Amino acid sequence: MISKDKVINEKLGVLVRRYPFLLSFFQGSTIELDGNEEKTTVEVLEAISEEEREDKAIDNDQVIASLVEFINQMLSFIGEDDNSKVRSVSILPGTDKSGNPEAFDKLEVKQSEIICIVGPTGSGKSRLLGDIEWVAQKDTPTSRTILINGEKPDSKWRFSSAHKLVAQLSQNMNFVMDLTVEEFLELHAESRLVENRELVVEKIIEAANALAGESFAADRPITSLSGGQSRALMIADTAILSKSPIILIDEIENAGIDRKKALELLTGEEKIVLMATHDPILALMGDRRIVIKNGGIHKVIETSEEEKALLSKLEETDKYLQNMRGLLRSGESLRDI
Repeated sequence: MISKDKVINEKLGVLVRRYPFLLSFFQGSTIELDGNEEKTTVEVLEAISEEEREDKAIDNDQVIASLVEFINQMLSFIGEDDNSKVRSVSILPGTDKSGNPEAFDKLEVKQSEIICIVGPTGSGKSRLLGDIEWVAQKDTPTSRTILINGEKPDSKWRFSSAHKLVAQLSQNMNFVMDLTVEEFLELHAESRLVENRELVVEKIIEAANALAGESFAADRPITSLSGGQSRALMIADTAILSKSPIILIDEIENAGIDRKKALELLTGEEKIVLMATHDPILALMGDRRIVIKNGGIHKVIETSEEEKALLSKLEETDKYLQNMRGLLRSGESLRDI
């Protein structure tokens, strides 16, 4: 939360640049913004004549209190207040489908960590992700408990649409809006009350093109993007614009994008990444992997040094295959490369 001292000691122009939504506050306020950008709130209020103060019933303390409250309410709404920061998510054990206790004590996942979820189809991977998204409190079929920052979570994570804990990237990305890539991103940035929208949109497009197998322009209609391009755009958009602290990715191995760069982008934005995968390269990129069996967490495996060494060999093989795919796309004959 922003403090009163910070508000009254900052110049109005600085406050507006930091919190663009303040423009709407000043439009209906006794504080004139035009011409006062280099003055603090207190300086502007003290310059009001005694006659105007009495005529408009201006109370300096009340105006400042309203300003502070407005900023904090807006920060909470867009998920940027300190109380909305998710530094860790903890999973406390429940039971599997047979009622047997899960085989772990506590699993804590912190910002910028990658956790892979592995197991056969129907094993319960989606149920685990659902428990996290719902912030389960022993009130789901698994009887698991989810903690936020090591504590029982605030109810906002369950019931407030402004505080969505999980952003999901599904396997199929089908756009139906008749917009260009730039227009789509500008619309999203505007809804997030983002400052410097043009720079943010440019950053997202640049990041998406770094992930996609084939680049695309800002004026490209989103409905004409390929599957890989759509996936790259949504990963970049989610990493940079989404306020959800946890990102769920399903089968990124089939997305036609640079998987390693995608994970680096997401963790670089301090997201917690939960990734259901059957790809050994992606599994070994994770810090840990959760093994699901019969609806419960069977075990949690730390990625060992031996596995990390194996990852390098797998990446070399993958690079070789990617080069072969490139030759096929360009119509070349396959040869030893």
